[in-house]
Amino acid sequence: MAFPDIVGTLIKAGFEGYFVDYRRNATTYFLPDGDCVVLENRPADGVIAAQFDGAGVSAQVKWAQTNPPGYSYAAFCKNVKALGCAGYIVSFSGRRVLYFGRTAETHVEHFPQ
Repeated sequence: MAFPDIVGTLIKAGFEGYFVDYRRNATTYFLPDGDCVVLENRPADGVIAAQFDGAGVSAQVKWAQTNPPGYSYAAFCKNVKALGCAGYIVSFSGRRVLYFGRTAETHVEHFPQ
């Protein structure tokens, strides 16, 4: 599924956002009433680099948004981890994603219009 399709499906199911944690290898999906669902992620290759590269993460997001031949979520995860991304938070109502590094450096991507 492409990212817009995933977002649409989660919104229709009533979720307000989710949190991907590469350090715990888990994703937490949040409902507006405070309830959540935590799912273990498939193991992803690579390690989280010590230095966060926000520009590099942004380039990976743009690569993912074009959904080119050869794109995979597994490759995206491996690439952003190598750029120091420890996880990201998606807000459907805020229409943005906050990517963060091990030292709490951040990069914000707004949903495409």
